[in-house]
Amino acid sequence: MTSKLLAYVLLLSALHTCSLTFEYEEDYEDVTVNQMLAPKSQQTDATEILNNLLKEYDKKLRPDIGVKPTVIDVDIFVNSIGPVSSINMEYQIDIMFAQTWTDSRLRYNSTMKILTLNSNMVGLIWLPDTIFRNSKTADSHWITMPNQLLRIWNDGKILYTLRLTINAECQLQLHNFPMDEHSCPLIFSSWDYVVMTVYFDLSRRMGYFTIQTYIPCILTVVLSWVSFWIKKESTPARTALGITTVLTMTTLSTVARTSLPRVSYVTAMDLFVTVCFLFVFAALMEYATLNYYSYSARRPSCMEPKRSKYSVLDVRPPHTVIALNNSMYWQDFEDACVYECLDGKDCKSFFCCFEECKEGAWRKGRVHIDLLDLDSYSRVFFPTSFLLFNVVYWVGYLYL
Repeated sequence: MTSKLLAYVLLLSALHTCSLTFEYEEDYEDVTVNQMLAPKSQQTDATEILNNLLKEYDKKLRPDIGVKPTVIDVDIFVNSIGPVSSINMEYQIDIMFAQTWTDSRLRYNSTMKILTLNSNMVGLIWLPDTIFRNSKTADSHWITMPNQLLRIWNDGKILYTLRLTINAECQLQLHNFPMDEHSCPLIFSSWDYVVMTVYFDLSRRMGYFTIQTYIPCILTVVLSWVSFWIKKESTPARTALGITTVLTMTTLSTVARTSLPRVSYVTAMDLFVTVCFLFVFAALMEYATLNYYSYSARRPSCMEPKRSKYSVLDVRPPHTVIALNNSMYWQDFEDACVYECLDGKDCKSFFCCFEECKEGAWRKGRVHIDLLDLDSYSRVFFPTSFLLFNVVYWVGYLYL
């Protein structure tokens, strides 16, 4: 008897659980259907509302014409911005442009407080004459359907939203290019002459220009210093290195200007490239100067010795004479040569060419450089001055 009672209780519990589950599934299905499909009565009501609203509606006239102005509230949601074209002085922006106003002619009485409509209804009502004053080109999106939304409230309030891509003009000041910052406007207004402006503060990312221009220019300048460690007798090697670095800097300068408009002022990149070019050119001129004065030092100005005073048969000739191809050459011209700087008579410049110029009263109060050691000076002067220029350049443009 007890076992039968227990089995009966379990059976009743199972039936009760199944009935609750079935009822829950029915309720869930009803809710889902109600959310996805509007009742047929609401569809009929919406159709009747729209037919009644548009029956005597004139879309050519604005709301409350001749009574009061129509106030338009504007909202902008920025989807994306860029790229910014420095050459064309413009920027591109993708926005959701929403306008809200009230049209008393579209009021209706119904339990439906909001009518959400697609683009087919847009051309049947009055729309604001909003324009973008600084836009060069503008496109609306039409895939897969026109990206437009229209909502009508029962009190006559209207929301009109559309997606736009605008190429707007922006006068860029490129003095600090590529470390420049700009405030680009988006100006829109109505033919009622009300103008509104939204400013977008932009700062340029200079990673591209660092890789494409700054680093190659710095490496080219450093490469030109290699010639200071090459022997001055290696004329082909040093000349080829100097000319190659100069031509490389010319190419980099040309490439750097392709991303800029033809402005009449000097930009930050122009300054850097120009200074790098001057350093490379100065390294080439350094060797030209060294080579010229080295050649001059090997060929001092001399007077032709008088051979008639001496003979090959002399027992004690004052100079050693050798015979080569039936010609007489003197090995020693110390008594006959007249150096330009002898006794300091011609040492008027600040540059010393000969050993004789290093002493004498003329040297007092003056600073003189031995041009034969010009490579040693350049190994210190060029890196130090270029490092100093970089410190001043980057601190000045990035932090001042």
